[in-house]
Amino acid sequence: MQVILLERVAKLGQMGDVVDVKQGYARNFLLPQGKALRASDDNIKSFESQKAQLEAQNLETKKEADAMAVKLDGQKFIVIRSASDAGALYGSVTTRDAADAATEAGFTIDRKQITLQRPIKELGLHSLTVILHPEVEAEIILNVARSVEEADLQASGKSIQELAAEEEAAAEFEIAELFDDIGAAGADDYGDSDNAPMRQSAPEAETEE
Repeated sequence: MQVILLERVAKLGQMGDVVDVKQGYARNFLLPQGKALRASDDNIKSFESQKAQLEAQNLETKKEADAMAVKLDGQKFIVIRSASDAGALYGSVTTRDAADAATEAGFTIDRKQITLQRPIKELGLHSLTVILHPEVEAEIILNVARSVEEADLQASGKSIQELAAEEEAAAEFEIAELFDDIGAAGADDYGDSDNAPMRQSAPEAETEE
């Protein structure tokens, strides 16, 4: 199916381009979202008559998107989730979760503007792309952790595996210190003269009268 693009569409074309696309893609995405029109003679003429207005609108929305991108790009948002000790989430983090976290921080983002490279199913820092305009994108970071304290540690550059290793090492150190204390206490008790076993003196030899 041939369509005329009303805005830039990634990997497809720029505003005003007439391109060939699959019917399903056109009917389910491009046409209902107002990104394109069927490339009929009437629609092409209609576009040409409105081209200047559409370009002006696109320029204005792009300026707004650019300003938004400056504020949003590189922002980190915390998402608290339950997970195993190995860091695997009990479920997954979605674009809706990302949009909600950004909204709570004061940014107005729709989940449809967010793209995931792959499903988020583990703790850690995850990069997501936010499409603010057909020509403007920003990158945000989701800090997925089991607690705010853990999120702070992850933000400092430590992975969940490193945190687990540190906790295990700390636990082993505490156990070793406990055994050392017990051993030292036992040695002190044995060395205390008050508690030392008393020696029995040998019986005195009887003297002859």
